[in-house]
Amino acid sequence: MSSCFFIGHRETKGEIYPQLEAAIEHHITQCGVREFIVGNYGAFDRVVARALAAAKVRHPEITLLLLVPYHPAERPTETPSGFDSTFYPPGMENVPRKFAIVRANRYMVEHVDYLIAYVWHPASNARDLLAYAERRRVTLTNLGEGHRPGE
Repeated sequence: MSSCFFIGHRETKGEIYPQLEAAIEHHITQCGVREFIVGNYGAFDRVVARALAAAKVRHPEITLLLLVPYHPAERPTETPSGFDSTFYPPGMENVPRKFAIVRANRYMVEHVDYLIAYVWHPASNARDLLAYAERRRVTLTNLGEGHRPGE
């Protein structure tokens, strides 16, 4: 089963929704992705969650997972409506809290087949993760290519 993770800038605007919806649909129908994993810590993640919930209505066979970077016993997280489950990456128990999100994101890049991104500005953790995915040869779709500040 192919899987897909998402990474994008925390301050992403909702205008990305149509592009995101089209990319998700492409990954389901053309790439055979059946498992989608998304975080829960910024505007991009919220837009993705909304698009995934809509995709699940059209494609009930897909699985939606919410990535949780903090141990569930320390910070319990409810499974959002429309999602199948939460996912806490193995081996994260001893990761300091301030590195938890970055480490969980890296884990996902190491374990998925596809990455859908919205990365456009150079100085960010999202850009670093995109570069890491490129080095790992994860199949990438960056919806932020060609974006200009202020758009």
